[in-house]
Amino acid sequence: MDLGEIRQELDKIDKEIVALYEKRMEACERVAQYKIETGKPVLDKEREEAKLKQVTSLASSEFNKKGVEELFEQIMSMSRKRQYQLLTSHGIGGELPFVPVEELDTKAATIVFQGAEGAYSQAAMAEYFGGNTNNFHVDTFREAMVAIAENRADYAVLPIENSTAGSVNEIYDLLVEFDNCIVGEQIIKIEHCLLAVEGTKLEDIKTVYSHPQSLMQSAKFLNEHSGWRQISMQNNAFAAMKVAKEQDKTQAAIASAYAGEVNGLTILKQGVNHSDTNSTRFIIVTKKNIFVKNAGKVSVCFEIPHESGSLYHMLSHFIYNDLNLTKIESRPIEGRNWEYRFFLDFEGNLLDSGVQNALKGLQAETAKMKILGNY
Repeated sequence: MDLGEIRQELDKIDKEIVALYEKRMEACERVAQYKIETGKPVLDKEREEAKLKQVTSLASSEFNKKGVEELFEQIMSMSRKRQYQLLTSHGIGGELPFVPVEELDTKAATIVFQGAEGAYSQAAMAEYFGGNTNNFHVDTFREAMVAIAENRADYAVLPIENSTAGSVNEIYDLLVEFDNCIVGEQIIKIEHCLLAVEGTKLEDIKTVYSHPQSLMQSAKFLNEHSGWRQISMQNNAFAAMKVAKEQDKTQAAIASAYAGEVNGLTILKQGVNHSDTNSTRFIIVTKKNIFVKNAGKVSVCFEIPHESGSLYHMLSHFIYNDLNLTKIESRPIEGRNWEYRFFLDFEGNLLDSGVQNALKGLQAETAKMKILGNY
Protein backbone atom coordinates (compact mmCIF):
# COMPACT_ATOMS: atom_id res chain seq x y z
CA MET A 1 0.00 0.00 0.00
CA ASP A 2 1.23 3.51 -0.76
CA LEU A 3 0.82 6.45 1.63
CA GLY A 4 -2.37 7.63 -0.09
CA GLU A 5 -4.06 4.26 0.38
CA ILE A 6 -2.98 4.13 4.05
CA ARG A 7 -4.44 7.59 4.64
CA GLN A 8 -7.72 6.52 3.02
CA GLU A 9 -7.85 3.59 5.43
CA LEU A 10 -7.16 5.93 8.37
CA ASP A 11 -9.95 8.28 7.21
CA LYS A 12 -12.36 5.36 7.15
CA ILE A 13 -11.34 4.23 10.66
CA ASP A 14 -11.56 7.80 12.00
CA LYS A 15 -15.08 8.14 10.60
CA GLU A 16 -16.06 5.00 12.48
CA ILE A 17 -14.42 6.30 15.67
CA VAL A 18 -16.40 9.57 15.47
CA ALA A 19 -19.65 7.67 14.93
CA LEU A 20 -18.93 5.40 17.90
CA TYR A 21 -17.91 8.38 20.05
CA GLU A 22 -21.23 10.14 19.34
CA LYS A 23 -23.12 6.91 20.04
CA ARG A 24 -21.31 6.59 23.37
CA MET A 25 -22.07 10.21 24.30
CA GLU A 26 -25.76 9.61 23.59
CA ALA A 27 -25.63 6.75 26.08
CA CYS A 28 -23.86 9.03 28.58
CA GLU A 29 -26.68 11.55 28.24
CA ARG A 30 -29.09 8.81 29.29
CA VAL A 31 -26.83 8.16 32.28
CA ALA A 32 -27.03 11.88 33.09
CA GLN A 33 -30.83 11.76 32.92
CA TYR A 34 -30.83 8.83 35.35
CA LYS A 35 -28.54 10.75 37.74
CA ILE A 36 -30.77 13.83 37.48
CA GLU A 37 -33.77 11.72 38.50
CA THR A 38 -32.00 9.81 41.29
CA GLY A 39 -29.60 12.48 42.59
CA LYS A 40 -26.53 10.29 42.10
CA PRO A 41 -23.20 12.15 41.72
CA VAL A 42 -21.62 12.51 38.27
CA LEU A 43 -18.21 11.20 39.29
CA ASP A 44 -18.12 7.48 40.08
CA LYS A 45 -14.43 6.86 40.65
CA GLU A 46 -14.75 3.13 41.37
CA ARG A 47 -16.71 2.58 38.14
CA GLU A 48 -14.15 4.52 36.12
CA GLU A 49 -11.21 2.62 37.58
CA ALA A 50 -12.93 -0.69 36.84
CA LYS A 51 -13.66 0.46 33.27
CA LEU A 52 -10.02 1.42 32.69
CA LYS A 53 -8.86 -2.02 33.85
CA GLN A 54 -11.39 -3.67 31.56
CA VAL A 55 -10.50 -1.76 28.37
CA THR A 56 -6.73 -1.87 28.88
CA SER A 57 -6.91 -5.66 29.26
CA LEU A 58 -8.27 -5.79 25.69
CA ALA A 59 -5.15 -4.16 24.21
CA SER A 60 -2.52 -6.35 22.57
CA SER A 61 0.70 -4.62 23.72
CA GLU A 62 2.01 -2.55 26.62
CA PHE A 63 2.25 0.50 24.34
CA ASN A 64 -1.37 0.10 23.26
CA LYS A 65 -2.51 -0.49 26.84
CA LYS A 66 -1.08 2.90 27.83
CA GLY A 67 -2.68 4.53 24.82
CA VAL A 68 -6.08 2.93 25.47
CA GLU A 69 -5.90 4.01 29.12
CA GLU A 70 -5.22 7.63 28.11
CA LEU A 71 -7.91 7.53 25.40
CA PHE A 72 -10.61 6.26 27.76
CA GLU A 73 -9.58 8.67 30.52
CA GLN A 74 -10.34 11.43 28.02
CA ILE A 75 -13.58 9.84 26.84
CA MET A 76 -14.85 9.49 30.41
CA SER A 77 -13.74 13.03 31.18
CA MET A 78 -15.79 14.28 28.21
CA SER A 79 -18.74 12.24 29.47
CA ARG A 80 -18.56 13.90 32.90
CA LYS A 81 -18.36 17.35 31.38
CA ARG A 82 -21.45 16.70 29.25
CA GLN A 83 -23.27 15.45 32.36
CA TYR A 84 -22.30 18.62 34.26
CA GLN A 85 -23.76 20.65 31.38
CA LEU A 86 -27.04 18.74 31.55
CA LEU A 87 -27.23 19.11 35.33
CA THR A 88 -26.66 22.86 34.98
CA SER A 89 -29.41 23.13 32.36
CA HIS A 90 -31.79 21.44 34.85
CA GLY A 91 -30.71 23.74 37.68
CA ILE A 92 -29.09 20.87 39.57
CA GLY A 93 -25.72 20.80 41.25
CA GLY A 94 -26.01 23.30 44.06
CA GLU A 95 -26.30 27.05 43.98
CA LEU A 96 -23.06 29.00 44.10
CA PRO A 97 -22.88 30.90 47.42
CA PHE A 98 -22.52 34.30 45.77
CA VAL A 99 -25.07 37.07 45.31
CA PRO A 100 -24.95 39.34 42.23
CA VAL A 101 -25.26 43.10 42.83
CA GLU A 102 -25.57 46.03 40.45
CA GLU A 103 -22.64 47.84 42.07
CA LEU A 104 -20.58 47.80 45.27
CA ASP A 105 -21.96 49.82 48.16
CA THR A 106 -19.05 52.13 48.95
CA LYS A 107 -20.75 55.39 49.98
CA ALA A 108 -20.49 54.93 53.75
CA ALA A 109 -17.87 52.18 53.66
CA THR A 110 -14.81 51.93 55.85
CA ILE A 111 -11.65 50.79 54.08
CA VAL A 112 -8.51 49.33 55.60
CA PHE A 113 -5.10 49.19 53.91
CA GLN A 114 -1.76 47.78 54.97
CA GLY A 115 1.15 50.15 55.51
CA ALA A 116 1.58 53.73 56.62
CA GLU A 117 0.14 56.95 55.26
CA GLY A 118 1.46 57.34 51.73
CA ALA A 119 1.80 53.61 50.97
CA TYR A 120 1.07 52.36 47.47
CA SER A 121 -1.89 50.52 49.03
CA GLN A 122 -3.34 53.88 50.03
CA ALA A 123 -2.79 55.18 46.50
CA ALA A 124 -4.62 52.12 45.15
CA MET A 125 -7.45 52.75 47.62
CA ALA A 126 -7.75 56.37 46.52
CA GLU A 127 -7.75 55.33 42.86
CA TYR A 128 -10.45 52.69 43.35
CA PHE A 129 -12.73 54.32 45.93
CA GLY A 130 -11.98 58.00 45.36
CA GLY A 131 -10.11 60.44 47.55
CA ASN A 132 -12.79 61.10 50.18
CA THR A 133 -13.14 57.86 52.15
CA ASN A 134 -13.38 56.69 55.73
CA ASN A 135 -10.22 54.60 56.11
CA PHE A 136 -7.52 53.41 58.46
CA HIS A 137 -4.26 51.51 58.08
CA VAL A 138 -2.67 48.51 59.81
CA ASP A 139 0.83 47.10 59.92
CA THR A 140 0.25 43.63 58.44
CA PHE A 141 -1.83 41.92 55.76
CA ARG A 142 -3.30 39.60 58.40
CA GLU A 143 -4.53 42.54 60.48
CA ALA A 144 -6.33 43.86 57.39
CA MET A 145 -8.09 40.51 56.84
CA VAL A 146 -9.02 40.33 60.54
CA ALA A 147 -10.46 43.86 60.39
CA ILE A 148 -12.91 42.72 57.68
CA ALA A 149 -13.76 39.48 59.46
CA GLU A 150 -14.55 41.42 62.66
CA ASN A 151 -16.66 44.01 60.77
CA ARG A 152 -14.31 46.88 61.68
CA ALA A 153 -13.88 47.51 57.95
CA ASP A 154 -16.07 46.87 54.93
CA TYR A 155 -13.24 46.52 52.40
CA ALA A 156 -9.49 45.89 52.46
CA VAL A 157 -6.95 46.86 49.81
CA LEU A 158 -4.14 44.31 49.49
CA PRO A 159 -1.26 43.84 47.01
CA ILE A 160 -1.32 40.43 45.35
CA GLU A 161 1.08 40.66 42.42
CA ASN A 162 3.92 42.82 41.11
CA SER A 163 4.89 42.73 37.45
CA THR A 164 8.60 42.36 38.23
CA ALA A 165 8.79 40.83 41.73
CA GLY A 166 5.96 38.32 41.24
CA SER A 167 3.18 37.22 43.58
CA VAL A 168 2.68 38.20 47.22
CA ASN A 169 2.49 34.67 48.59
CA GLU A 170 1.14 35.62 52.00
CA ILE A 171 -2.01 37.07 50.41
CA TYR A 172 -2.79 33.75 48.70
CA ASP A 173 -2.46 31.91 52.01
CA LEU A 174 -4.72 34.44 53.77
CA LEU A 175 -7.39 34.12 51.07
CA VAL A 176 -7.60 30.41 51.91
CA GLU A 177 -7.58 30.95 55.67
CA PHE A 178 -10.25 33.68 55.81
CA ASP A 179 -13.77 33.55 54.39
CA ASN A 180 -13.31 36.86 52.61
CA CYS A 181 -14.10 37.51 48.96
CA ILE A 182 -12.38 39.44 46.17
CA VAL A 183 -14.77 41.98 44.64
CA GLY A 184 -12.41 44.25 42.70
CA GLU A 185 -8.88 44.98 41.61
CA GLN A 186 -6.75 48.05 40.96
CA ILE A 187 -3.43 48.24 39.11
CA ILE A 188 -1.00 50.96 40.18
CA LYS A 189 2.13 51.90 38.26
CA ILE A 190 5.14 51.74 40.57
CA GLU A 191 7.32 54.78 40.08
CA HIS A 192 9.84 55.36 42.85
CA CYS A 193 10.97 58.89 43.61
CA LEU A 194 13.85 60.27 45.65
CA LEU A 195 12.18 62.29 48.40
CA ALA A 196 13.68 64.74 50.89
CA VAL A 197 12.71 67.69 53.06
CA GLU A 198 12.27 71.03 51.35
CA GLY A 199 15.51 72.77 50.44
CA THR A 200 17.57 69.56 50.22
CA LYS A 201 20.03 69.15 47.32
CA LEU A 202 21.47 65.91 45.94
CA GLU A 203 24.91 66.79 47.29
CA ASP A 204 23.48 67.06 50.83
CA ILE A 205 22.34 63.43 50.96
CA LYS A 206 24.33 60.84 52.88
CA THR A 207 21.68 58.21 53.76
CA VAL A 208 18.79 56.73 51.79
CA TYR A 209 15.91 54.78 53.36
CA SER A 210 13.52 52.42 51.57
CA HIS A 211 12.17 48.88 51.37
CA PRO A 212 14.88 46.37 50.28
CA GLN A 213 13.02 45.60 47.07
CA SER A 214 12.77 49.30 46.17
CA LEU A 215 16.48 49.76 46.85
CA MET A 216 17.18 46.84 44.53
CA GLN A 217 14.85 48.21 41.85
CA SER A 218 16.66 51.56 42.07
CA ALA A 219 20.16 50.04 42.02
CA LYS A 220 21.18 51.68 38.76
CA PHE A 221 20.44 55.17 40.11
CA LEU A 222 21.95 54.44 43.53
CA ASN A 223 25.16 53.13 41.94
CA GLU A 224 25.66 56.61 40.53
CA HIS A 225 25.80 57.81 44.15
CA SER A 226 27.96 55.12 45.71
CA GLY A 227 28.77 57.29 48.72
CA TRP A 228 25.20 57.14 49.98
CA ARG A 229 24.45 54.69 52.79
CA GLN A 230 21.41 52.50 52.04
CA ILE A 231 19.22 51.45 54.97
CA SER A 232 16.29 49.03 54.62
CA MET A 233 12.90 49.89 56.09
CA GLN A 234 9.68 47.93 56.65
CA ASN A 235 8.13 49.71 53.67
CA ASN A 236 8.53 52.85 51.58
CA ALA A 237 5.83 54.80 53.39
CA PHE A 238 7.63 54.38 56.73
CA ALA A 239 10.84 55.56 55.07
CA ALA A 240 9.10 58.73 53.86
CA MET A 241 7.58 59.27 57.31
CA LYS A 242 11.00 58.96 58.97
CA VAL A 243 12.60 61.52 56.67
CA ALA A 244 9.67 63.92 57.12
CA LYS A 245 9.69 63.54 60.90
CA GLU A 246 13.43 64.05 61.40
CA GLN A 247 13.76 66.98 58.96
CA ASP A 248 17.39 66.06 58.29
CA LYS A 249 18.71 67.25 54.90
CA THR A 250 21.29 64.45 54.86
CA GLN A 251 18.47 61.89 54.65
CA ALA A 252 16.29 60.88 51.71
CA ALA A 253 13.66 58.23 51.06
CA ILE A 254 12.82 56.24 47.97
CA ALA A 255 9.05 56.02 47.79
CA SER A 256 6.09 57.06 45.67
CA ALA A 257 5.19 60.62 44.73
CA TYR A 258 2.00 59.97 46.69
CA ALA A 259 4.04 59.24 49.84
CA GLY A 260 5.95 62.48 49.25
CA GLU A 261 2.72 64.45 48.94
CA VAL A 262 1.22 62.92 52.10
CA ASN A 263 4.37 63.62 54.14
CA GLY A 264 5.15 67.06 52.70
CA LEU A 265 8.43 66.01 51.04
CA THR A 266 10.04 67.36 47.90
CA ILE A 267 10.75 65.16 44.86
CA LEU A 268 14.47 65.45 44.06
CA LYS A 269 14.39 62.82 41.33
CA GLN A 270 11.40 61.12 39.74
CA GLY A 271 11.43 57.56 38.37
CA VAL A 272 14.62 56.34 40.03
CA ASN A 273 13.63 52.69 39.53
CA HIS A 274 15.09 51.43 36.28
CA SER A 275 11.89 49.72 35.06
CA ASP A 276 9.21 51.91 33.53
CA THR A 277 6.77 48.97 33.26
CA ASN A 278 6.70 48.08 36.97
CA SER A 279 3.11 47.78 38.24
CA THR A 280 1.38 46.22 41.23
CA ARG A 281 -2.06 44.63 41.17
CA PHE A 282 -4.13 45.22 44.30
CA ILE A 283 -7.28 43.28 45.20
CA ILE A 284 -10.33 44.71 46.94
CA VAL A 285 -11.60 42.24 49.53
CA THR A 286 -14.81 42.14 51.58
CA LYS A 287 -16.56 39.76 53.96
CA LYS A 288 -19.73 39.41 51.88
CA ASN A 289 -19.99 36.78 49.12
CA ILE A 290 -21.08 39.19 46.41
CA PHE A 291 -20.05 40.07 42.86
CA VAL A 292 -20.95 42.86 40.46
CA LYS A 293 -23.16 41.58 37.63
CA ASN A 294 -20.77 42.74 34.90
CA ALA A 295 -17.69 41.17 36.58
CA GLY A 296 -15.31 39.56 34.10
CA LYS A 297 -12.71 37.62 36.10
CA VAL A 298 -13.08 34.66 38.48
CA SER A 299 -10.47 33.53 41.01
CA VAL A 300 -10.52 30.03 42.51
CA CYS A 301 -8.20 27.71 44.42
CA PHE A 302 -8.22 23.94 44.78
CA GLU A 303 -6.24 20.96 46.01
CA ILE A 304 -5.71 17.83 43.93
CA PRO A 305 -4.31 14.33 44.53
CA HIS A 306 -0.54 13.98 44.21
CA GLU A 307 -0.95 11.81 41.10
CA SER A 308 0.20 11.94 37.51
CA GLY A 309 -2.18 13.93 35.32
CA SER A 310 -4.24 15.44 38.17
CA LEU A 311 -3.65 19.07 37.21
CA TYR A 312 -4.14 18.29 33.53
CA HIS A 313 -7.58 16.83 34.21
CA MET A 314 -8.63 19.84 36.28
CA LEU A 315 -7.49 22.31 33.61
CA SER A 316 -9.49 20.40 31.00
CA HIS A 317 -12.68 21.81 32.55
CA PHE A 318 -11.62 25.27 31.42
CA ILE A 319 -10.67 24.09 27.94
CA TYR A 320 -13.94 22.22 27.43
CA ASN A 321 -16.02 25.24 28.51
CA ASP A 322 -14.00 27.72 26.37
CA LEU A 323 -12.72 29.63 29.41
CA ASN A 324 -9.48 31.59 29.11
CA LEU A 325 -7.03 31.16 31.99
CA THR A 326 -5.13 34.37 32.79
CA LYS A 327 -3.01 33.17 35.73
CA ILE A 328 -2.04 30.00 37.57
CA GLU A 329 -0.09 29.95 40.82
CA SER A 330 0.82 27.19 43.27
CA ARG A 331 1.49 27.28 47.01
CA PRO A 332 2.72 24.40 49.20
CA ILE A 333 0.11 22.93 51.55
CA GLU A 334 1.24 23.24 55.15
CA GLY A 335 1.98 19.92 56.82
CA ARG A 336 1.91 17.93 53.55
CA ASN A 337 5.32 17.71 51.91
CA TRP A 338 5.42 18.17 48.15
CA GLU A 339 1.67 18.73 47.85
CA TYR A 340 0.34 21.99 46.46
CA ARG A 341 -2.73 24.18 46.34
CA PHE A 342 -3.39 25.82 42.98
CA PHE A 343 -4.76 29.32 42.45
CA LEU A 344 -6.31 30.21 39.09
CA ASP A 345 -7.71 33.36 37.51
CA PHE A 346 -9.88 33.01 34.44
CA GLU A 347 -12.18 35.17 32.35
CA GLY A 348 -15.89 34.80 33.05
CA ASN A 349 -18.86 35.56 35.26
CA LEU A 350 -20.55 33.34 37.83
CA LEU A 351 -23.83 33.77 35.95
CA ASP A 352 -22.34 32.21 32.79
CA SER A 353 -23.33 28.57 32.17
CA GLY A 354 -19.80 27.66 31.03
CA VAL A 355 -18.34 29.02 34.26
CA GLN A 356 -20.93 27.12 36.31
CA ASN A 357 -20.15 23.90 34.40
CA ALA A 358 -16.42 24.24 35.04
CA LEU A 359 -16.91 25.03 38.72
CA LYS A 360 -19.26 22.05 39.16
CA GLY A 361 -16.57 19.83 37.67
CA LEU A 362 -13.91 21.25 39.98
CA GLN A 363 -16.15 20.91 43.03
CA ALA A 364 -16.79 17.25 42.23
CA GLU A 365 -13.27 16.24 41.21
CA THR A 366 -10.90 18.20 43.49
CA ALA A 367 -10.12 17.51 47.13
CA LYS A 368 -11.06 21.08 48.10
CA MET A 369 -12.24 23.94 45.92
CA LYS A 370 -12.95 27.52 46.93
CA ILE A 371 -14.24 30.40 44.84
CA LEU A 372 -12.19 33.41 45.89
CA GLY A 373 -14.27 35.97 44.02
CA ASN A 374 -15.71 37.32 40.77
CA TYR A 375 -14.67 40.86 39.94
